[in-house]
Amino acid sequence: MLGFSNDSAGGGVGAEDLAQLQSTMRAIELACSYIQINSNPVAAEATILSLHQSPQPYKACRYILEHSQVPNARFQAAAAIREAAIREWSFLATDDKGGLISFCLSYVMQHANSSEGYVLSKVSSVAAQLMKRGWLEFTPAEKEVFFYQINQAILGSRGLDVQFIGINFLESLVSEFSPSTSSAMGLPREFHENCRKSLEQNFLKTFYQWAKDAALSVTNKIIESHSSVPEVKVCNATLRLMYQILNWEFRYSKGGTRASINVFSDGIRPDNASARKTECIIVQPGASWCDVLLSSSHVGWLINLYSSVRQKFDLEGYWLDCPVAVSARKLIVQLCSLAGEIFPSNNVQMREQHLLLLLSGVLPWIDPPDVISKEIEEGRSGSEMIDGCRALLSIGTVTTPVVFDQLLRSLRPFGTLTLLSMLMGEVVKVLMANSTDEETWSYEARDILLDTWTTLLASMDGSGGNAWLPPEGMHAAASLFSLIVESELKVASASATTTEDDADCLASVSAMDERLGSYALIARAAVDATIPFLAKLFSDRVACLHQGRGTVDPTETLEEVYSLLLIVGHVLADEGEGETALVPDALQSHFVDVVEANNHPVVVLSSSIIKFAEQCLDAEMRSSIFSPRLMEAVIWFLARWSFTYLMLVEDCNLGSNQLQSLPSRACLFTFFNEHNQGKFVLDIIVRISLTSLMSYPGEKDLQELICFQLLHALVRRRNICFHLLSLDSWRKLANAFANDKSLFLLNSGSQRSLAQTLVLSAYGMQSSDASNQYVKDLMAHMTSSLVDLSNNSDLKNLAQRPDIIMLVSCVLERLRGAASATEPRTQRAIYEMGLAVMNPVLRLLEVYKHESAVIYLLLKFVVDWVDGQLSYLEAHETAVVINFCMSLLQMYSSHNIGKISLSLSSTLLNEAKTEKYKDLRALLQLLSHLCSKDMVDFSSDSIETQSTNISQVVYFGLHIITPLITLELLKYPKLCFDYFSLISHMLEVYPETLAQLNNDAFSHVLTTVDFGLHQQDVDIVTMCLRALKALASYHYKEKNAGNSGLGSHAAGHTDPNGVFHEGILSRFLRTLLHFLLFEDYSTDLVSTAADALFPLILCEPNLYQGLGNELIEKQANPNFKTRLANALQVLTTSNQLSSSLDRLNYQRFRKNLNNFLVEVRGFLKTR
Repeated sequence: MLGFSNDSAGGGVGAEDLAQLQSTMRAIELACSYIQINSNPVAAEATILSLHQSPQPYKACRYILEHSQVPNARFQAAAAIREAAIREWSFLATDDKGGLISFCLSYVMQHANSSEGYVLSKVSSVAAQLMKRGWLEFTPAEKEVFFYQINQAILGSRGLDVQFIGINFLESLVSEFSPSTSSAMGLPREFHENCRKSLEQNFLKTFYQWAKDAALSVTNKIIESHSSVPEVKVCNATLRLMYQILNWEFRYSKGGTRASINVFSDGIRPDNASARKTECIIVQPGASWCDVLLSSSHVGWLINLYSSVRQKFDLEGYWLDCPVAVSARKLIVQLCSLAGEIFPSNNVQMREQHLLLLLSGVLPWIDPPDVISKEIEEGRSGSEMIDGCRALLSIGTVTTPVVFDQLLRSLRPFGTLTLLSMLMGEVVKVLMANSTDEETWSYEARDILLDTWTTLLASMDGSGGNAWLPPEGMHAAASLFSLIVESELKVASASATTTEDDADCLASVSAMDERLGSYALIARAAVDATIPFLAKLFSDRVACLHQGRGTVDPTETLEEVYSLLLIVGHVLADEGEGETALVPDALQSHFVDVVEANNHPVVVLSSSIIKFAEQCLDAEMRSSIFSPRLMEAVIWFLARWSFTYLMLVEDCNLGSNQLQSLPSRACLFTFFNEHNQGKFVLDIIVRISLTSLMSYPGEKDLQELICFQLLHALVRRRNICFHLLSLDSWRKLANAFANDKSLFLLNSGSQRSLAQTLVLSAYGMQSSDASNQYVKDLMAHMTSSLVDLSNNSDLKNLAQRPDIIMLVSCVLERLRGAASATEPRTQRAIYEMGLAVMNPVLRLLEVYKHESAVIYLLLKFVVDWVDGQLSYLEAHETAVVINFCMSLLQMYSSHNIGKISLSLSSTLLNEAKTEKYKDLRALLQLLSHLCSKDMVDFSSDSIETQSTNISQVVYFGLHIITPLITLELLKYPKLCFDYFSLISHMLEVYPETLAQLNNDAFSHVLTTVDFGLHQQDVDIVTMCLRALKALASYHYKEKNAGNSGLGSHAAGHTDPNGVFHEGILSRFLRTLLHFLLFEDYSTDLVSTAADALFPLILCEPNLYQGLGNELIEKQANPNFKTRLANALQVLTTSNQLSSSLDRLNYQRFRKNLNNFLVEVRGFLKTR
């Protein structure tokens, strides 16, 4: 549009070009000004885009950079150079590539004193990106030319401004080579990894040395001056660059192999990052960095620099937050996490001396804690204190607790753990004094210090109990924990007078969970003191409740009890979600003098809470003390505790071997086992559960805790199931479930979970027959109620009553819960349960065709039942299920349920209304489960007798589903994912099924696949590519075997109007080639796309040749024609590629396609 010059990067501007260049510059300047004032932005953006997309716009961009007075225009010119050069790199001359980089570097050097820093940063970033693009092509001599220029700038020989620019360029370069911050270039991952490896091995340390030398050259001037000087800007940039380099994820040793670092050799423990909020990156650069970071007094220089300037500007509080101070502290903190092979294995003292030096520098930031805290509260910045806390976290990450504690003893009369405790204690006191919702420095400091404790103590908690803290450390932990509990109880007591809704309370409990986990580790570090302390606190609070009952408002005390239950629950037991819960080693290994179980502190504390919980069974106590909120904490505690302590099996939850012989451990493990108090406590827990379900109607959160956590925790342990079924209380619960109407008021999720739990408990029966009979008896009322209802002669009218709709919904949720509990031991009963309600389900599907909520429950029950049963069924049983599914699909189709036009209401376009299509998702899941029968089958019969039926029902299901799944519906993520999961799965398992579809259904499926190929979601595109691979490879293999394959679907045809329509494979070959060559996509898709393209080319070789010739003829540049022709030839012939669709050929074609795209995609995308 603007007629940009096609000249390359080099060459001067002739007189005939000047008018055109000036016109281009004015157009870009005008467009930038329009965007700035938001005037005609569409046309302005189109003008700028035309510059970016023009072929070889370098001369125009250079002219704009050198002559425009509009900074935004210069910025856009730099961006256009980057985009064009990356796109056209493969056909730029070598001199032009180097010329572009040299121009960018020269430009930023010449304009180093410009006030438009963002323009210089952009040009510098472009130079860095182009250098990376050519990194693997440039010779060492060519790189040396570039870096000589940069080094001279960084040394300061050309002034401070140029020195700053040189450092800024290295920042951009390191950022581009780091995977987490690199720019997309449309190149394989292998390219980026090779660049990263080269920079790390050959240049990164040099850059760090240059930055260090540059900092040394300006620091004396900064220290000697009494005001801000220009050198501060350079110093800040060097510190920032050094910090950035240390943040690099080091992977390679100097020898070229991946670094192999023994993280245990120097005190580093396995990563605990998931359990903490504060990021702490361990720096492991390798042995070759020792001279730069350790042997050159680098750390001492950095600490002296910060200390000197800090002392000079001590009275100016703002200085703590100025850029150079922040950068210096960040670098010091980063050096605290130095670890790995940089420390010689035969010189342990070097690492400790390094950490001691850093700790001595950090100490003035945090000690004495009370004085510094007071200064911060009086207005001083808290940033230095917070960075000091981060330094302790970094040191704690790379050392053991013992080494961590010893570091401070040469500087103070106490250990580092005591300082950590004092520091944390002071922060807790500030939090108690300032109980506001506004998060201040103390909140951040608390989180960092808690992460430090977690990091130090997490490994000890599973170390077998032999890695205790030193006595002083234990005392510090105990003192801190008592202060923390005091703080939490104070907050709890104060919350009694605040008006906070339930949602806020639940959110606060969720937010507290991680914090309480850290508190628990601190408590376990000193259990000899903390467990008795918690037992006394709890007993005192319960005594207060009883003494003041009827005369004193118990609200504050109840809130304290609530908080104590949460704290004690975390201290005594870990979450155990998804794994076997173990009694914490610290609780097993201490209390060695205890020989009687009744005196074991853990038993005393547990028993006192269980006795307190038991009081809720008394109606009067329940009404006066046990509010729903307190019951939530009681149930939560019982669930967590019972999964860890109740009825432990021999050789289970033993912890470390060295603990097993301790008498105190035996006391702890036997008190709540089945031969002692275990069955009694189990009965109490079940009675509390039933009472809570019956006595707190409408308390959804409490009910969910009972059904999802407490009762479910009991049946997760098989040995407990044996005792559950012998309890009267459990039989009462099962009877109430079947017959008590109050339990029909539970919400749907709780209904489902309760049914699942009761069915799972059948494992406790002595035999499989008894287990099946138990499930039959349990669910008999549910199945009979559906059967009776469906047989009612007035069902059509009766079914519309609200109470009947609620009854049906409740029964379906319970049936679904039972179905999800299918296990080999109870599979027969659950199969018969489903068999009994097949006809009622079909009848209800007809009656409730306009009740979308009931339809969804019906379908979800069928989906879960089929999913649980199908792999166990014999051939004749599978046929029954298949026929039932066919009938279900036929009835669904006959009522056209789910076919809702989006044009009827615009409100259907929002996410909430997409729930109306949940029934479609359920049908998709049903078909997917049916497909899985061929892969997972535990029956004794051969699958051959039933695969035809499965194929038929999937085939029929597709005819029903595909017309209902419109392209508009596929814009909704959940439905889209389920649909393409089915299509991809089905084409891989039953490709012949798709070939049997009629033309309309087949065309619709493939239209949706084409739609999916152009989605942003990589998973969706991947599934579509897998579907194409399955389709094309099926056709190719069938044709080679002399069969028809896809038959008429693959052949082109002429319609009655004489218009020729390509076959489906030809269409997708054309689409996929266009996608790969001209559209934007993640490079992660290239391998999957290659697997789809390879069989498509084999199926349609003539079309591939024709498409290649079309592309070649469109190239006006003879050089491009030749390169494209060669690339197309190499794509299908190199690497000994053959026409066999085996694994080796797929791998070869992937490599060929990667090379092909790197070679031609750049100039093909140029317009």
